[in-house]
Amino acid sequence: MHTRQLAACALAAAALAGCAANPAAVEDTSRHWVASWGAAQAVPWNEFVPVEGEWNDTSVRQVVNVSLSAKRLRVRVSNVHGAGPLEITAASVARAVKPGLADVEPGTMRILAFDGRSGVTIPPGAEYYSDPVDLEHAARGNLAISLHLSGAPAGQTAHPGSRTTSFLVKGNRVSEAAWPDAKKRVAWWHVADVEVLAPRTVGLVVAIGDSITDGHGATTDGNDRWTDALVDRMRREGFGPMAVVNTGIGGNKLLRVSLGPNVVSRFDRDVLMRSGVTHAIVLIGINDLGGHHRNRAAEDTPEARERLLAEMKQGLRQVAERGRAHGVCMIGGTLVPYIGSDYYKPTADNDTVRLKLNEWIRTSGTFDTVVDFDAAIRDPANPERMRKEYSHDWLHPSPAGFRAMADAVPLPALARRCSGTR
Repeated sequence: MHTRQLAACALAAAALAGCAANPAAVEDTSRHWVASWGAAQAVPWNEFVPVEGEWNDTSVRQVVNVSLSAKRLRVRVSNVHGAGPLEITAASVARAVKPGLADVEPGTMRILAFDGRSGVTIPPGAEYYSDPVDLEHAARGNLAISLHLSGAPAGQTAHPGSRTTSFLVKGNRVSEAAWPDAKKRVAWWHVADVEVLAPRTVGLVVAIGDSITDGHGATTDGNDRWTDALVDRMRREGFGPMAVVNTGIGGNKLLRVSLGPNVVSRFDRDVLMRSGVTHAIVLIGINDLGGHHRNRAAEDTPEARERLLAEMKQGLRQVAERGRAHGVCMIGGTLVPYIGSDYYKPTADNDTVRLKLNEWIRTSGTFDTVVDFDAAIRDPANPERMRKEYSHDWLHPSPAGFRAMADAVPLPALARRCSGTR
């Protein structure tokens, strides 16, 4: 080896040794970031679209219910659907007094920074992490995330189906504990998730789907969706700790754009990009089936239904393969009954597609595990319908139905880890 090569090698070795000797440069491999709460992002619609001037010099406080206890956290702020830059002037996080109230617990306010600065400009289509802060909180605890915007962004990113009250006030008031004059809105804006620093053994299950997962039929500020009930069950039965994140969108479809991007198109961002993800529960398809019957009645023939069934199988296979390729355990959920729905008014012929799809989910081996939501909440005497006490409107379950869905999830499947390229 030439002298010059030997010198270069010596310099490289010295540099590596210096990095290893620097404690700040050594990664703590015993802990990692895990999403403890999250929401899927969409373009707001109808009453969720801000009115003129509503976001000028405005602070918004949003309460979220986390699934893990922790002492250190960071917040991911989203401008993924923005048509222009999102300018955040200031931000904070604190323990909320309780859902439905704008006030936070005294002494828990933490100012959020981005690369050490109080404000940040997030490019359109992007999401940024805040710097980590220390804030001890419990599993199923409520955190209040406050953002100040100097003006409305060009296009907005939101989660309209929050089932949780948010609060708006004029001025930069993110550091104030009490907002007695706040205006109430039921939606979340620009918050993608809360991540916590957890032991590397802690995993995350992401539930992706439509309004049944998003929580239509749940109690506003009650945090009683089926994913919330799953967190309660795991804690009650001594399972875990394990994080649960809900990425349902009301009106969502597997294959076509409806309210929010379809599941096939958003799976990577809403599942695979969540920090710490180890498992995914996929429950989607009722709006594909019901919409075909309701909105395309002239095409609702036996042949068209068979084509739709084949397309849905293909879409679910694609999602399952992408998850597996990233080492995520894929759990398929059977579609719950919806005969009796006033919105879709499905017929017995229309419902045959759901039954065939459910049988395929159970038996095809497409998923690593199956959770039989259909069997969990259907009426044994009338299996084409939900049990009355489990129904909110014969399309969405009630809180009791959500608890039955959570009880159907096979916890041993969540304890296993799947191999892949991740």
